[in-house]
This record gives sequence, structure tokens and C-alpha cells, in this order.
Amino acid sequence: MDLYRRRLEELRDLLARLRRVEELPGLLHKQEEVLRASFSEQRASLAEQSEREEKRLADLSAQLDLLERTLRAREQAIQQLAKEKTLGFPWLAEAYEEFLTLQDELLNDLLRSKDRPAPKAAEAIREARSLRRLAEKKAKVFEYVLRYYEALFPWLSDLRGEDVDDLLIAITAEKAPTTEVEVEDAARQWLTDAEYASLPAAEKYQLALDRYWRSRKRPWQLGRDYERYVGYIYETQGFAVYYQGIVEGLEDLGRDLVATKGDHVEIVQCKYWAKQKTIHEKHINQLFGTATAYRIDHPNEDVLAVFYTSTSLSPRAMQFADILDVRYVDNFPLSEYPWIKCNVSRRDGSKIYHLPFDQQYDRTIIEEERLECYVKTVAEAEALGFRRAMRWRGGESAEESLPRVRSPSRGRSHRRTLR
Repeated sequence: MDLYRRRLEELRDLLARLRRVEELPGLLHKQEEVLRASFSEQRASLAEQSEREEKRLADLSAQLDLLERTLRAREQAIQQLAKEKTLGFPWLAEAYEEFLTLQDELLNDLLRSKDRPAPKAAEAIREARSLRRLAEKKAKVFEYVLRYYEALFPWLSDLRGEDVDDLLIAITAEKAPTTEVEVEDAARQWLTDAEYASLPAAEKYQLALDRYWRSRKRPWQLGRDYERYVGYIYETQGFAVYYQGIVEGLEDLGRDLVATKGDHVEIVQCKYWAKQKTIHEKHINQLFGTATAYRIDHPNEDVLAVFYTSTSLSPRAMQFADILDVRYVDNFPLSEYPWIKCNVSRRDGSKIYHLPFDQQYDRTIIEEERLECYVKTVAEAEALGFRRAMRWRGGESAEESLPRVRSPSRGRSHRRTLR
């Protein structure tokens, strides 16, 4: 009986196993579906991730390409800047040379020590370094020549004190050609388009003038304003003033102003410098030399050399000035003055005024006997019946309203002497 029961249990167990075996394909199928779904989900996720990575790599590649172009452009700009700046700053040229030499040495070592050495490239770099050394020697020779020229013409050393960019701008501004018709109203650069279009003439020109004077000026602009101020002082004393430094730029022969009253002429040099700078004897010598040249060219005129400066003269410069009979006015500041020139046309009597940024401002001679004058505001000028010069509109040419003026260095002036 027990044997029978055991056999029955074994049969039942076997039957249960058989049932599980019959259910196995269904279970396997379900398992397969789950695995397939999981695989499909993971594959989609990997594809999406791969797409994101490819996009990120593409973005990084574009950024690297942009950075490479930017660095290349900056390198070219630095090289160009170095070429320009080293013209006025010899110590910078030496530092730049040492920097390039160090770069060449590092590159030379790299080319020789890398897995595949490049001896020809290294040799080319060595040859280029030799050429640079030769150029450096030539630069030293030119430096000595420059020092010699500065000894002959002291005003050249003043230019070395200017920022190179400022100096280039100053030379360009000083030598800008005067044309019969200006391109546009110079006042526009100090006004917005809306202000220029909507404001009344007197108001907008006064606004432009105020902004011009409040603007931060470069050293050469302050120097030009200083020459104008000193010239104004002379004009109030009855002199006719030719602004040779402004009109002729670097060709002024060291004469900023030529002030004439009858047969008496004063050759004026102006230096608007910071207080910590000092006028040395070479500047006095240069003024004495150009005044002497003027005396030779104008033997019938009484010529006096005068030096105006916003700073001080050295004791040695004072001694030179006393012995050479050069009058000097030191610690003379730049002050406000009536800067608008009111001029009467010689052609038809039209009354026009010129602002400091107008093209013909420095060529305009004020003659009091012709009822011409300086005023401080546009309202004053218009109250006296003067209107703005409008050469950019094809109107009256300011040239026709001016006295006939020629550089005193090229012939006798035709200006009328003020009384």
C-alpha cells in the first residue's frame, strides 16, 4: 500500500512537471517579448545619445575652428600692433624681439626632439633668427640716426612722447585737405540724428559746441586748443595771427603762431604739457633757430621769439632764453574764451560764423575794423546778425569771405593789420 502511494506521488509530481514544461514556451515567449522591448528601448536611447554626442562634437569642432581663426586673427593683429608700436617705443621692440626669440628656441627644440625630427624646418628657423638679429642691428643704427635728428630738430622728440595712435590721428587731422565743399556738417558728429533734424539751428549748434568742449580730448587736440587760445590773446592785443602750426601741421617749421602788428612780428611756440614735464633748453634753441630763419627771410621786420607753455622751464632753459633774447610765458593755463568766430564776407558782405570744428575755422582772420568779432555763444552770434557757414550745402564758400592769407614762411602776408 505504501509502495502504491509513493508511486502515485511520483506520478503526480511528474504530471506537474509536464504541465510546467507545456507552459514553458509561453513563458519563454513572454520573456522574449520583454527582452525585445527592453533592447528596443535601449537601442533608441543609445541612438538618441549618439545623435546628441555627434551634435556636441560638431559644436565643439565649430567652436575650435572659430577659436583657431580668432587666435590667428589676434596673432596677426598683435604682430601688426607690435610693428606700429615699436616705432615709437624702442624698449617694446626689444621685449618683442626677446619674446619671438624664445618662441623660436622652443619651436626649434620641439622640431628636433619630436618622434619624427624636422631638421630642415629647424634650420629655417635658425636662419630666420639670424636675419632678425641683423634687422635688430640695423634698427640700432636707425635709433642712433634718429637721436642725431632729434638733436638737430628738438620738436621731433616731442612727438615720441605721444601715443602712436594719437600721433597718427593728429598727423591725419592736421594734413586733412580743405575742399571747396565739405561732405557734411561737422556739427553732426556731436548730435544725434533726431537732435540734428528737430532742434532749431541756434539750439542744436550750441549743443554741439558744448559737447565739443566737454568731450575728452587727446593730447594733440588740447595742444591745438592751447594754440588757438594763445592766438586769441594776441588778436585781442591788435595782432593778426596766422595759425601756422594748425594749418601746416608737421611742416610748420617749429612756428605755431606768427603774430603780426605793422612791422613787428612775434614767432610763437606753444607747449601744452602736464605739470610734471619740463621745458628744456633744446626747445628754446629750436624756437630761436626758426625765429632766426624768419629774420633772414624778412630783414625789414622786427622779429621776436616767444615761448608759451602750461608748465615750467628748467633753470638751464631760462638761462638760454635770457641770453638768446627769447621771451617766455610759463605756467600759462588754457582758459575759456569766446571761441566762435564771426566773419563778414568780402564778396557780398554776408555775415557768417565759424565753430571750432568747422573746416575754415583756423583760416578765418578776425578784423575788428570790418565789424568782425569773437563771441561765446551761438545766440550772441545770431543776435548780431551772423549765420552758420553752410559750405556742405553748396552755399556760400567760406573761402571767399576770408582775407587773402599766405604762409609767412613763403612770402609776405596780405593780412590787414588790426588797430
